[in-house]
Amino acid sequence: MEKYNLTVVHEFILKGITSRPELQAPLFGLFLIIYMSTLVGNLGMIILTKVDHSLQTPMYFFLRHLAITDLGYSTAVGPKMLANFVLDQNTISYYFCAAQLACFLVFIACELFILSAMAFDRYVAICNPLLYTVIMSQKVCWVLVAIPYLYCTIVSLLITTKIFTLPFCGYNVISHFYCDSLPLLSLLCSNTHEIEVMNLFLAAFNLISSLLIVLVSYLFILKAILRMKSAEGRRKAFSTCGSHLTAVTVFYGTLIFMYVQPKSNHSLDTDKVASMFYTIVIPMLNPLIYSLRNKDVKYALQRTWKKIHNIFLLKFINLMTHQIRFEC
Repeated sequence: MEKYNLTVVHEFILKGITSRPELQAPLFGLFLIIYMSTLVGNLGMIILTKVDHSLQTPMYFFLRHLAITDLGYSTAVGPKMLANFVLDQNTISYYFCAAQLACFLVFIACELFILSAMAFDRYVAICNPLLYTVIMSQKVCWVLVAIPYLYCTIVSLLITTKIFTLPFCGYNVISHFYCDSLPLLSLLCSNTHEIEVMNLFLAAFNLISSLLIVLVSYLFILKAILRMKSAEGRRKAFSTCGSHLTAVTVFYGTLIFMYVQPKSNHSLDTDKVASMFYTIVIPMLNPLIYSLRNKDVKYALQRTWKKIHNIFLLKFINLMTHQIRFEC
């Protein structure tokens, strides 16, 4: 029977993005700007779609939850990654590593199903416009986000528990900039075949099932658009789907590149770049995609900014009036 060094692991060392000291400061500045943009953009989208009355529709309900998932997994990874640029040793505690993995898995998987729910919403809006308000009721919208949240939480806890209940061999260096399941599996002492198969099956199921919903929805949408006689109607239909198609292409394209390429083509640097893109860059891009390509969001942002400006202006005038009366 093979013997392992079952040293108790209390913390892990993250190799990070680069080991070159001269790149630490520039990369810290770059990723700080990206993360702050992600924070402002997604929080702004969440608040805007909540307070503006013109954005109280199913499409913006799903967009709000897309922003929540973007904010969730970027925050699970981003702050710790930024801290590692300025610390001497990139360590992460055993329990914080488990929490980071669990949070990351919940939100990254939820994004897949929310994007598919958004595709279904666009299908109903274009193919069944007269029944849109009936089919996409508030109850249905909540079911379409509640089920993914619940399912992804269960899957995340299952994978995280499976990994962290097994013994580590004492070697605690993770060849990544955050706690991901695959680098952690390589540090386990016991047979990881069962977890690897489960991890692969769940990842494939999540990716394929959500992508299938997106593809089928857009197949029916394309069919409906081609039947339209009006060029203006076709243009509006394509415009309605443009932002979502862009977000889907970027997100699914990165994941497929990351996980579907042959094992022989995998390299640590390539995986890190792909991981950086979908964990750090995409959450910043999504609010830009939906705000720059969407007139409703632009107008809502302008209205909200005017309201905030008027409120502050009114408070300033009241303050100055009170000050003048007090001096008199």
